[in-house]
Amino acid sequence: MTPRRKTPKAAEPEAVEAKAEHSPLLSAARRVLLAGVGAVALAQDEIEDFVNRLVERGELAEQDGKKLIREVLTRRRHIFEKKESELARRVEAMLERMKVPTKADIEALNEKIAALTQKIEDLTKKQS
Repeated sequence: MTPRRKTPKAAEPEAVEAKAEHSPLLSAARRVLLAGVGAVALAQDEIEDFVNRLVERGELAEQDGKKLIREVLTRRRHIFEKKESELARRVEAMLERMKVPTKADIEALNEKIAALTQKIEDLTKKQS
């Protein structure tokens, strides 16, 4: 079997924080989630080590070992995506209950302000 490779980092908290569009609360929640993913990554390394030892001892065929590791990775990815989606949904609901404006709300207000500013400028030009 191939030598064990290091598990890639899911995302650095700083990168996730930069992508957060809603609030520091969402960033903090994502960092907590990523900490959990870090623990899962450690568990994945242990599983890969265990499977590699089974292959080395001949207790598991190399192809079966690769398949098992792929299945674990796929399962982990699906669980992460599901939990991240659930977290985003809960944070959105909480922000909505707190009446925190969304990015779309702020953009809509900016468009209204721009339109009103243009109307004021047009009226000012007509009066001159």
